[in-house]
Amino acid sequence: MTSLINEVHRDLDTLWYTRCGIPTPLGIAAQLGWYQREFSGLGIGVRSLQESNDPQQLASHFEHTLPHSFRLGGSIPPIWARSAGTDTKVIGISWIDEYQVILSLPGSGIREPKDLKGRKLGLPKKANNTTIDVARASALKAFITTLELAGLSHQDVEFVDVLTGQEALEQQVKAPDTAVRRRRAHSYTSVAHALIKGEVDAIYVKDVRGAETAHLLDAHVVIELGFHPDPQVRINNCTPRPLTVNGATVRDYPELVDRFLRTVVDVGFWAEQHPQETIREIATETGWAEHWVRFAYGPDVHKNLHTNLDPYSLKALESYKNFLLQWGFLKGDFDFNAWIDPQPYSRVLQNYIRKTA
Repeated sequence: MTSLINEVHRDLDTLWYTRCGIPTPLGIAAQLGWYQREFSGLGIGVRSLQESNDPQQLASHFEHTLPHSFRLGGSIPPIWARSAGTDTKVIGISWIDEYQVILSLPGSGIREPKDLKGRKLGLPKKANNTTIDVARASALKAFITTLELAGLSHQDVEFVDVLTGQEALEQQVKAPDTAVRRRRAHSYTSVAHALIKGEVDAIYVKDVRGAETAHLLDAHVVIELGFHPDPQVRINNCTPRPLTVNGATVRDYPELVDRFLRTVVDVGFWAEQHPQETIREIATETGWAEHWVRFAYGPDVHKNLHTNLDPYSLKALESYKNFLLQWGFLKGDFDFNAWIDPQPYSRVLQNYIRKTA
């Protein structure tokens, strides 16, 4: 079988992968060295985009233009890339709930969502809009959801642009892929300054960086969105997260796509059996302390690292695509159902069924 696969992919020597600085089963698989284990015998290298110094290759993290590359992370960039015509396929979805909150300062009079009426809400805005503004779209979605829960709309508040250097914040200090990757600046510096100076009355923050911001400011949590009992409320850039791959790779090298996907899927089962090790790997992957990981992702994060094509997750991803289209973040609409390729996951699932039969 190996010799047959080698013959089929004789013109392919490297697979690429990229992920955001957040917990993902793809990142944990990289930490554990599973890609090398899976592909080294085939003579195929598996490289992280985060190790590259090529600006064109690095741009693929958002634009997904690098051939034979996989991406698992926030949903905004792959949705934006697909709307721009990039040929990609969704082959799996990961849903990891995380800390997402709207913050106000003590003494502001904003204690709950209804108190946002007539107030100024901070929306991050990149100085250079060459690609989609992920931070802006995420904050807007959180605010719109919060307002709707209070029976309000965007017309009941004032959105205030907060200029950020988000494009610089996304650039991380280059280091070996399995080492801690430290960020150059904090994601919420600009909106936190705007809140402190009274330029805005409320801001949106998420994950460990958001929790750090809330604690540093001694801010009031107006609403907790990330662990809300209604999963619809949790939907945003990082919930759910699609695993995408170039369409040509799926068509030309299905057996390699299956191997990569199976490796990512394996992490979900491994993590359930290794809770402490999972927290440690996430901490190493993200550069965050273990206690912050537990706080921002919950004590059961090790149970939530599965990758599948759950119908509810697909519906949630489509609803987020529709939100981005409605609010003008996309270049155009696209056929969501055609974007999903269920075949690789179906083959991987059948393999698990055969093993347990």
